[in-house]
Amino acid sequence: MQSRTCVVVLLVYILTACIPTPQVMGTLRGHVTIGPLVPAIQEGWPEPTPDSQVYAARQIVIFKANGKTEVARADINTQGNYEISLPVGTYVVDINRIGIDHAKGLPKEVEILADEVMVLDVDIDTGIR
Repeated sequence: MQSRTCVVVLLVYILTACIPTPQVMGTLRGHVTIGPLVPAIQEGWPEPTPDSQVYAARQIVIFKANGKTEVARADINTQGNYEISLPVGTYVVDINRIGIDHAKGLPKEVEILADEVMVLDVDIDTGIR
């Protein structure tokens, strides 16, 4: 009888150990500015606002902590905002590079914490002069 109880307990333990536990998630969010959009702006004229195609052509790229293995991409909406849920952990954030685009301070290592929001604003320099 005792061996039967041990077998049942062992089976229950094995079965519950095989049930996947839900991943604990956090959020990466930010605002993206892109410019300059034209080579020169006349004095007194406002700088042009990026249209939806300017944002749609670019993405926020998230890599594992090694900075080489891509794990996700976040689209940038027409207002310049992005948001993505990620499992808790350390990541490297960069942009997909178009032409001579670059972003000061990227790539950057970030820590995603459980049920928290990590804000990372990005300023993309198009290289237009």
